[in-house]
Amino acid sequence: MSDGALTAILFSSMLLLVMSGLPIAFALGGLAVVFTLALWGSHALLLPVMNIYGSMTNYLLVAVPLFIFMSSMLERTGLAEDFFDAVQNWIGGVRGGLAIGTVLMSMALAAMVGISAASTAILGLIALPAMLKRHYNKEIALGSIQAGGALGVLIPPSVLMIILGLFGELSVGKLFIGGIIPGIILGCLFIIYIVLRCRFQPHLGPAVPPEERVDIRQKLVSLRVILLPIILILMVMGTIFAGIATVTEAAGMGAFGSILIAAVTRRLNWQNFKEACYGTLRVSAMIMWIVFGAILFKAIYYAIGAPGIVEDILTGVAGGHWIPIIIMVVILIILGCFLDPGAITMITIPIFIPIVTSLGFDPLWFGIIFVIIMEMGYLTPPFGMNLFVMKGVAPPEITMGDIYRSIIPFVLLQLLALIIIMIFPQLAVWLPKLMID
Repeated sequence: MSDGALTAILFSSMLLLVMSGLPIAFALGGLAVVFTLALWGSHALLLPVMNIYGSMTNYLLVAVPLFIFMSSMLERTGLAEDFFDAVQNWIGGVRGGLAIGTVLMSMALAAMVGISAASTAILGLIALPAMLKRHYNKEIALGSIQAGGALGVLIPPSVLMIILGLFGELSVGKLFIGGIIPGIILGCLFIIYIVLRCRFQPHLGPAVPPEERVDIRQKLVSLRVILLPIILILMVMGTIFAGIATVTEAAGMGAFGSILIAAVTRRLNWQNFKEACYGTLRVSAMIMWIVFGAILFKAIYYAIGAPGIVEDILTGVAGGHWIPIIIMVVILIILGCFLDPGAITMITIPIFIPIVTSLGFDPLWFGIIFVIIMEMGYLTPPFGMNLFVMKGVAPPEITMGDIYRSIIPFVLLQLLALIIIMIFPQLAVWLPKLMID
């Protein structure tokens, strides 16, 4: 059978299994084992075992549970509530101030948590009741929380970027640093939208009444709660940027630092520590199963010669080098509506990165574009993860229709940010080029 026919069977089988509802780890891994058995016989089944063992010893993967533990520990210190109170004290008196504060808080959470769904759940439990109590428009309140939560995959540290670096053979440290400026740009676009919307339609985001505002002394005192997390973020990202520590070493410092913060804030106890460990185990195990399945799929994908076939198809499209890039972007946006970002990463990145490189584009730049698209995937129906997380934490009177309508302007802003980074690639690669390797 020709390589083209095998490639077509492989991808069609993969799509059928994923659409059938089979967990992505078993769809990819099981397919790889079946193809290995069919093509080379039972004696070749040792190859998948060796591939998985090789991945288990990958030093980079150690960073995944460490960053997850860091986020789990910080979740249980109550810092999110304290941070929101501090933001509310400072800008609650501005129209749309609570929604703006939600975006600012989401940017800070992204730098501490790194998991979109977790950030959305935290923001939904803390910020949504406060905004609804102040009679905020539901769509502004819901949209700012969901869009802000999605920043968790773009602003480092990001678990998705670790997986992207592993499967795309890219520097995770440079991906982390490369996500900073696009993440700030996207957060600023959200804030500008909220400011303009509430300026021309003040009823959408009323300011906190004067009698409920605090004086400057209380505002300054409230800033103390955000000092320790900022130090932790700067320590983790600063050591990576300066070349002092690898991503895995920085993750270890972040995990240890989260324990110290819990101790300093007097919230370190056995129950919190145990729950953080259990939460880390559950999420890490899920991610590792998907990683192992995707590694087996990648191996069989390369073994049957599929990369050359896909590359010939995309690079053979008339219209210059940009047309294949635009085709890949459109494919990723469509996949983001139906699949988990982690699964999309493992399925597409081994295919797309070599093509991007052969076209003469910077693969790091494409990596940041990829993450922005995956961020959109957290908000796009019908299967955007943040939509369902939001429904799970919202009051009963909030309908799925409210949630769907609320994300429309924010998805358009994400699309605008994507276009900006595509047109001005230096926004994604300038900081990484300053890094000390």
